[in-house]
Amino acid sequence: MKSRRTLCAALLTSVAATSLLTTVPVLAADDEDSVGLEEIQVTARRRTESLQDVPIAVTAFSADKLALTGASDLTDIAQVAPSVTIEPSRATNSTLTAFIRGVGQQDPLAGFEQGVALYVDDVYIARPQGALLDIYDIERIEVLRGPQGTLYGRNAVGGAIKYVTKRLSDEPEFSLKLSYGTYNQIDAVAKGSVPLSDKVRVGATVASLNRDGFGKNLTTGEDQYNKQILAARASIELMPSESLFIRVAADYTDDDSNAVAGHRPYPGRVSGDPVLDDVYDTTAGATLSTANSDIHGNNEVHSKGLYGSVEYEASESLTLKSITAYREDYTESVIDFDSLAVDDFDAPVIYDNSQFSQEFQALFNSGKWHGVAGFYYLDASASNDFDVVLGQLGVTAYTGGTVDTKAWSAFADITYDMNDNLSLSVGGRYTNDKRSADIFRGTYLGKGSPFLGNDAAILLATTSDFENDRTFKDFSPRFAVDYKLSDDAKVYASYSRGFKAGSFDPRGANFSSPEVEDGFDAETLDSFELGLKSTWMEGRARTNIALFYSDYKDMQIPGSLPIDSDNDGVNDGFVGTVTNAGKARIKGIEFEGLFLLTEQLTLQTTFNVLDADIVEWILNDVNVADQRAVQNTPEFMSYVGLTYAIPMSSGTLSLNGNWSHKGSVVQFETPVPEIDQKAYDLANASIVWTAEDNKWSLGLHGKNLFDTRYKTAGYNFPTLGLENNITTFYGPPLTVTATLTVNF
Repeated sequence: MKSRRTLCAALLTSVAATSLLTTVPVLAADDEDSVGLEEIQVTARRRTESLQDVPIAVTAFSADKLALTGASDLTDIAQVAPSVTIEPSRATNSTLTAFIRGVGQQDPLAGFEQGVALYVDDVYIARPQGALLDIYDIERIEVLRGPQGTLYGRNAVGGAIKYVTKRLSDEPEFSLKLSYGTYNQIDAVAKGSVPLSDKVRVGATVASLNRDGFGKNLTTGEDQYNKQILAARASIELMPSESLFIRVAADYTDDDSNAVAGHRPYPGRVSGDPVLDDVYDTTAGATLSTANSDIHGNNEVHSKGLYGSVEYEASESLTLKSITAYREDYTESVIDFDSLAVDDFDAPVIYDNSQFSQEFQALFNSGKWHGVAGFYYLDASASNDFDVVLGQLGVTAYTGGTVDTKAWSAFADITYDMNDNLSLSVGGRYTNDKRSADIFRGTYLGKGSPFLGNDAAILLATTSDFENDRTFKDFSPRFAVDYKLSDDAKVYASYSRGFKAGSFDPRGANFSSPEVEDGFDAETLDSFELGLKSTWMEGRARTNIALFYSDYKDMQIPGSLPIDSDNDGVNDGFVGTVTNAGKARIKGIEFEGLFLLTEQLTLQTTFNVLDADIVEWILNDVNVADQRAVQNTPEFMSYVGLTYAIPMSSGTLSLNGNWSHKGSVVQFETPVPEIDQKAYDLANASIVWTAEDNKWSLGLHGKNLFDTRYKTAGYNFPTLGLENNITTFYGPPLTVTATLTVNF
């Protein structure tokens, strides 16, 4: 650890020294050849245009920028993008928890769609399992803040994350990236493509991502917070004519990382097991328990998909597009809620999800008219089967639930240029969303239920057994106006409504809570935004500012409550609760700046201030809003990064140092000090050498240089089981990674 800290301190010192030595005044344009920031192209409005021309709050990350800073997965971009929180869901490596502007999903429930939509090449990923994507084989990542529904296939209340892979080259290409780092990190990413003819190209990428754990399981001897992922992507592109483009792609991910157990802030109430010194260690023994014999203690996530798109240029002004996709994922895992060797509160779980989607788009660009119109269809099924095993009480609560979704929508967004400076946009979306649920819950005598391997278990009580369905319909409008103040500045104002259908909580018990059978209601968010996008200092500075106000109604908040199913005075299970929490108001300001201080030195900075308050939450006819909080939404976030590029005869040496700050957050709707995270800072640094012909590069990347301990999630079940079961999960400690990239 001492040697890693020394190396990282040297990295940060070298970057800081470089910054101090190069803070010279910016030269005027007539003192040297004109230089400026590279123009960023995005497809936020379904057409390629400059980031500065898009009247939407969007942050874009190019593949080169992400490689320069050593970004490894989607959590890294959350340090930079304003109002964004991205973390792995508790007890997992690859299940996504994402929040934008106070809207997101804390609990990865079956059938409960995310408030932040994730798209991979325009394909909506309906479930969070396997959605915390590693960054490889990309062209760029775009983060769109605020409701997105009139431009995209699926509703998005809080925003959208677009993971965009690049098209295949018309020349043979092959690259290999190797990484080695602390905790025995060994990664290899091989990518290649070749044109078979002028009209056919094929390509594939294979990634093996491996790392030992940040801690140890002192009971099983296995690693904690390790990584073992194998992923592959292949595609074929056909160009039968100049006006027709066809792409077929498939991907597969196998995550065999170990189950993660949280850190206990308190000793075991009955067992007396002490609090461990290292927050990454555990004594969890659930994977050895006979209660999960049906899945044999496995922890694995498999996801795969097949995608096809067809683009046809019907004319110079009209392009027709079809996007067809099928995806499925399967998870087996063992959650050790007590994080102890004793079988006090464990949960073997199985998630099984599938989705089929079809989208048609018509994109037009003619004179003063621009826009997109489309139709979207989604047929998805999400199921979970899990036992809640209270081993020291000898009882098990089984839950099996399936939630099916059949949804269709029609959407359009049209922009009309009133003149060279003024443009008006009008959009709308009609959604028809049907949810069907089939749920069974039972309490059994014994460690484990028959559904997960214990055929000897005796049914004590059926606490849920119902089927139901509901259909949700909505029309969501969008209006925007943007005005070009000059060639380098644009101001815009917009209103948009976000909508997310209601559904059913597959964990709910309708015998103890009859209203569970009726499901929960849809939520809506009305967002008002005012923005200014500017380029100045003769192209050397770019600043974007957005102010927004959101009125959030019937917000869906998932949670869990312990229950006593047999009325013996002892909690013997938990039920899911998805609450429509009345009203919340979220307002804030976001700033993004990029400055070319000299030809070699670039400064990037972002910050946001958010004021998120729940103003109505009725419980037993009493408004308890002052006792509730918006989850995962810090009041203040900021980022500062400096990059200094040193040109040399044989290449370029780039030094990057960055610092991010995140304000305090609550993980759930009510504060839990043991789980909630106070404000913290992270510092990172990188040194990357790139050859002049771009055929190879060497990098050294240090993350979390000061080895900050910060919480990312937790479980709060002090009254379930006998051991006072509160556990917390932590982000990665200090790491150093060396990379070698070779392009052939």
